[in-house]
Amino acid sequence: MSLDVSPALLEQAERGEVDEQEFVDCVRTSLPYAWELVSSLVAQLKVDGGEFADNLVPPPSEKERGQLLRALASDAIRGALQRHFGVRLAFQNCHRVAVFPLDAVDGPGYADFTSVRSQVLNQSPELRDC
Repeated sequence: MSLDVSPALLEQAERGEVDEQEFVDCVRTSLPYAWELVSSLVAQLKVDGGEFADNLVPPPSEKERGQLLRALASDAIRGALQRHFGVRLAFQNCHRVAVFPLDAVDGPGYADFTSVRSQVLNQSPELRDC
């Protein structure tokens, strides 16, 4: 799943500097499912509060799953999303994404969510090929 990079953004990169907000806009338009999922989790966290907000619903199709994997597997994209929204993203499988407030990253909730134990407990036969 590739980003739909505009000629202007490509030209910036060729010159050596990329405006991060323009990159974030590229991610938003190229990976709309991933963007909407992260945006909705950030909004949920702001409304509900708590240690984190997470998604438990699988993507509707492989296209959306690919967008989510692309966004979270790329250090550049993931980092830009985290800076843009002011959160830390955590990822367990093809759809279990969580957003944590930055001040919770050193806390027990983040440590538990990102632990090996939680990763193992979050597996199931249905998710084996996701």
